[in-house]
Amino acid sequence: MATLLRSSFRLGRVFAGPARLPRVSLHSTGFTAEYRSIYSLERLYPQREGVGREQVGPSSDFEIPTDRLRISYSRSSGPGGQNVNKVNTKAEIRFHLASADWISEDVRLKIAEKHKNKINKSGELILTSEVSRYQMRNLADCLQKLRDMVTESSTKPKVASKEEAEVRRMRVLAMNRERLQQKKIHSTVKQSRRVDVD
Repeated sequence: MATLLRSSFRLGRVFAGPARLPRVSLHSTGFTAEYRSIYSLERLYPQREGVGREQVGPSSDFEIPTDRLRISYSRSSGPGGQNVNKVNTKAEIRFHLASADWISEDVRLKIAEKHKNKINKSGELILTSEVSRYQMRNLADCLQKLRDMVTESSTKPKVASKEEAEVRRMRVLAMNRERLQQKKIHSTVKQSRRVDVD
């Protein structure tokens, strides 16, 4: 085992360079014959039990059927040197919003109203991502954008009570009074500085 670790350490030093993917340490994961980079799908899409945060709202169990999406990759823009000219890292997902039966009708209408600049003439919702140099991370970012859109559109707006509306109205009136008072003070200061030339 010790000789295997020493030889893998030597090989890692030879093959690990700035252009290589970061390696997962053998010491931290326990020795396995299977190689996994830190960009593997298990790390990009963790299991539900392992996720620390809770999703709140009606679409907490929302799954996106990737077979209904058209996923494509293209060259990313911006700086990046030779990598950006050779590798298709920009991810794009698109689907026809009106016929997406995996999203409820009212949520589809809200998405169409809120994000009309992301819908083309044929009615397809288009989401792109080029935040990372890695294709899978950009695809994960696109899918997260879609999840956020659906979650945001499916939450009901909070209705303010009469007391809250009255408090809000009183705050607006007090702010307007303060603003006008500050304007008046500023005006008198400017008038006192004025010099009359005859």
